[in-house]
Amino acid sequence: MRALSTLFKRSFSHGVHPDEFKERTEGLPTQRMPFVNRYVLPLHQHLGAPSKAVVSSGQRVLRGQMIAEPGGFVSTALHSPVTGWVRDIGPHRHVDGRFVPAIEIEADPYATQRLAVKPALDWKALSMEQLIAEIQQAGIVGLGGAAFPSHVKLSLPEGQRIRHLLINGAECEPYLTNDHRLMVERPDALIRGIQIMREKLGAAEAVIGVELNKPDAIDALHRHILPEQPIRVVSLRVKYPQGAEKMLIKSIFGREVPAGQLPRDLEISVNNVGTVVAVADYFEQGMPLIERVVTVSGPGIAYPANLIVPLGTPVREVLRFCGGLKEETREVILGGPMMGMPLASLDAPILKGSSGILAFTAAETARPKEYPCIRCGRCVEACPYFLNPSRLARLAKARLFDEMKAFNVTECVECGSCTYSCPSGIPIVQLIRTAKDSMRRRQGKEQ
Repeated sequence: MRALSTLFKRSFSHGVHPDEFKERTEGLPTQRMPFVNRYVLPLHQHLGAPSKAVVSSGQRVLRGQMIAEPGGFVSTALHSPVTGWVRDIGPHRHVDGRFVPAIEIEADPYATQRLAVKPALDWKALSMEQLIAEIQQAGIVGLGGAAFPSHVKLSLPEGQRIRHLLINGAECEPYLTNDHRLMVERPDALIRGIQIMREKLGAAEAVIGVELNKPDAIDALHRHILPEQPIRVVSLRVKYPQGAEKMLIKSIFGREVPAGQLPRDLEISVNNVGTVVAVADYFEQGMPLIERVVTVSGPGIAYPANLIVPLGTPVREVLRFCGGLKEETREVILGGPMMGMPLASLDAPILKGSSGILAFTAAETARPKEYPCIRCGRCVEACPYFLNPSRLARLAKARLFDEMKAFNVTECVECGSCTYSCPSGIPIVQLIRTAKDSMRRRQGKEQ
């Protein structure tokens, strides 16, 4: 009983408990999305510098061929998801409605679309610098949504080391079940990816954090971990945002990452389940990041599903495969409902960081009437980063950006817990997000 009580205490302070809505897809096996005619691959699908195109219009490309090289160290390569022809390199619609540089590829209808078989890479023979270069060339980024280049996380400053490799299997966003299905269906690939990263980092152990609402995933991982492997699975209380790096570290190790520092400063490296599986696929099969698992769900979807989708596939085509949108659908979100982005156009493509496509009706998207802040403090109680969201929202409305910095707005990860808990219906996180975007643009102009 003591062990059980300790287990249920594994969590962090503050946070919220939104309804999970995972029952529609958590038991659905992953399917493969059929290939379509047209793919659009924006050159900027990750944090950092955009990739640089290395192909030209009219050129024939093969599935898995590099079509854009890294534009800097904090950047990754981009590969063709299909065999076909480059039809255009220019502005195309992005998920936020802007037109951004992208490569458009027309699939060859007569190609088998099989990935060319490559011998497995001997990762044990690679130096750490060579391994980092390989992961950058594979185009692998964090697949939990942030799309941070994975090779950068593995690049440690002189004198630093990693003791704990922490694998994020929390998947705390409502509706999303793509990581859940990966852990159930491909635990062997996940463990092989963990082995590669743990040994190259020199970490003493690997820890997989999984919320208790995924008992089949926890069981599958336990069955595939060998007794001699320094890997353990830690069950976590269901709470949002459990999957945030700092919250996961607090829940599992009981340690807080100080403001302005990174997990590596505590000798911890955090990686998403999908990212680790992508590492295994690259070193064992030679497959760069050209596809990912996407959850398609929500009340506005005819047939929910977990799909393996080639990058660049238009959202419209994915929805068509799932039976299309219901007539009462009013909004489509790319990602989860708490941190996802409403789509300006269904022609926007699936990106490396696209974890889900959610369709909502008028009942879910109705905006609550906004009332003045009553200083109730619920947003403060909900914020897992111990910020004062209502104050930041007021400063954002007044465009007092320097004052926002003084109140640590850069620590805000825009999880949305404040907006969820606000009884006055104030769009707190949206105000903060817009202000941070303005701050970034201003900083860019100054530089």
